[in-house]
Amino acid sequence: MIISHKYKFIFLKTSKTAGTSMEVALSKFCGPEDIITPISDTDERFRMELGFKAAQNFVIPYAHYSLMNWFDSLSRGRRLQFYNHIPAREVKRIIGEKRWDEYFKFCFERNPWDRLISLYYWRCKQEPRPSIAEFMTSGAMDLMKQKGFNVYAIDGKPSVDIVYRYEGLKEALEDIRIRLGLPEPLLLPKAKGKHRVDKRPYREVLSVEEKDRIAQRFSEEISLFEYSF
Repeated sequence: MIISHKYKFIFLKTSKTAGTSMEVALSKFCGPEDIITPISDTDERFRMELGFKAAQNFVIPYAHYSLMNWFDSLSRGRRLQFYNHIPAREVKRIIGEKRWDEYFKFCFERNPWDRLISLYYWRCKQEPRPSIAEFMTSGAMDLMKQKGFNVYAIDGKPSVDIVYRYEGLKEALEDIRIRLGLPEPLLLPKAKGKHRVDKRPYREVLSVEEKDRIAQRFSEEISLFEYSF
């Protein structure tokens, strides 16, 4: 995730929504005081090869701690820091309500049926793969919820200014550029996304039972963003 004091925005990272590519693209515009959380070693090297800013300022200095930050730090027994897929509730608690309200907050959501298939091929890179039904019972859907809706929701409701749809990524990039006042187009580099062998649409992959289970687990997202199978 990224908190830019330079452009006054907070990007919360959900999974399987081009989040790493978005982080890399946004880091190009970040200033020296901005917060950029670490990504994988491979993606971090890629970001550095592009000449963009790497992970920085994600461990919170003691000098910036509020009373609530001290309480959280002592109760956890470690320094507070921002991290990949950190939820909105935690970010707001660390930076304070004033800054949270002032900054433009955004993230991305994706059709849950398509997102699960994407996660399946990302997590199960090698043959033999488990069946999709087996994968769904392995905790995958809980992980999707944790790194999806639960990232941008507080008390069961979206807490960011805009949740962009992954399916409208091109239009979202231009809207973000305009809102942030970036000096040039926001272009996504190709990070990850090379592990999906079966290119069939999710409608041709999922069984009726699998479709219904996903619909039940992600009913909030489907209702909020009017997704359909």
